[in-house]
Amino acid sequence: MTELPSKQQFDAIAGGYHKNASASLSLKAEAYTDPAWHQVDLQEIIAKTWQWVCHVEKLRDPGSYVAIEIAGHPIAIVRDREGALRAFYNVCKHRAHELLSGEGNITRIMCPYHAWVYKLDGQLVRAPHTETLVDFQPKDICLDEVQVEEFCGFVYVNLDRSAPPLRNLSGDLETEIRHWAPDIEELTFAHRLTYDIKSNWKNVVDNFLECYHCPTAHKDFCTLVDMDTYKVTTHGIYSSHMADAGQSANSAYDVSNATVKTHAVWWLWPNTCIMRYPGRSSMIILNIIPAGPDRTLETYDFFLEEKTPNEAEIESIRYLDEVLQVEDIAICESVQKGMMTPAFTQGRIVNDPDGSGMSEHAVHHFHGLVLDAYKRAAG
Repeated sequence: MTELPSKQQFDAIAGGYHKNASASLSLKAEAYTDPAWHQVDLQEIIAKTWQWVCHVEKLRDPGSYVAIEIAGHPIAIVRDREGALRAFYNVCKHRAHELLSGEGNITRIMCPYHAWVYKLDGQLVRAPHTETLVDFQPKDICLDEVQVEEFCGFVYVNLDRSAPPLRNLSGDLETEIRHWAPDIEELTFAHRLTYDIKSNWKNVVDNFLECYHCPTAHKDFCTLVDMDTYKVTTHGIYSSHMADAGQSANSAYDVSNATVKTHAVWWLWPNTCIMRYPGRSSMIILNIIPAGPDRTLETYDFFLEEKTPNEAEIESIRYLDEVLQVEDIAICESVQKGMMTPAFTQGRIVNDPDGSGMSEHAVHHFHGLVLDAYKRAAG
């Protein structure tokens, strides 16, 4: 286990942060560059928070499963025969081999190493050639469960057995999402984009949480939405980012036949971004996955009305992939390089008390949650 930070180390990393965003500095560069803080991120943030898995459609049928990795831990999520959603460490109780890989549908869980067999509820039912073992009863062995929850059309897991339900932690987030996306559970997976970014995951989140950089770095995006209506509001463990679609032709992608005319985006602590762009009914999930002190993996999953994107949706996916993401990845990688130099320790938070898009108060909110996790780790 990684050694937890001391109180002195916490006091040092929290220096300069102020609860008032207008008086605060950002997180220190060390939090983005030091491998020790990356390990704290994995152990004390990612492994103790609700992590996005997939849309409920992937796990609707009995026997359906998905195998993923969270903070380095293999996890399997399964719909059992009675319809209950279950999640386990994807680890055989015999010799720790991985049980399931990828996704699919099964009637039982059989280890590919020695063929130990578990029911879909995790109970061991067969262990070949163990009849002569002393004090060995398969009924006494069960896979280690982790928390799993369906929330707003998606599945989340939490490795922390003591964590409150996501629905309880997230305040009005479900009400907001269902107001703007009432059909979220009926949408279907259509496309995935993947990226490997040479930057710390917190830099990627920082960049997502403010549009102060948009007029400079995302000129096409600023024609897609009406920046004068852009409003960012922070709450508990999430923030909402709302703007009206632009009223005239834009240089991003065609929305002339759009049925959704609001740019509605939510960030859910610590690394899930839920987005509903102007166009047809849709939802995009950006999953930000820490992969190293200076490496982040991203998946963009598009959930649409139909499995095959229409022409306008193909164009919007192309815009996100070939324009917006190119711009944002370049920003994040440049910031990471700058943070690795002696020229930068931390910077000033730019705050608009009215909550406009031209403000970094949601970044400040995120930094506060990070420091709260670091403080709990320091004891």
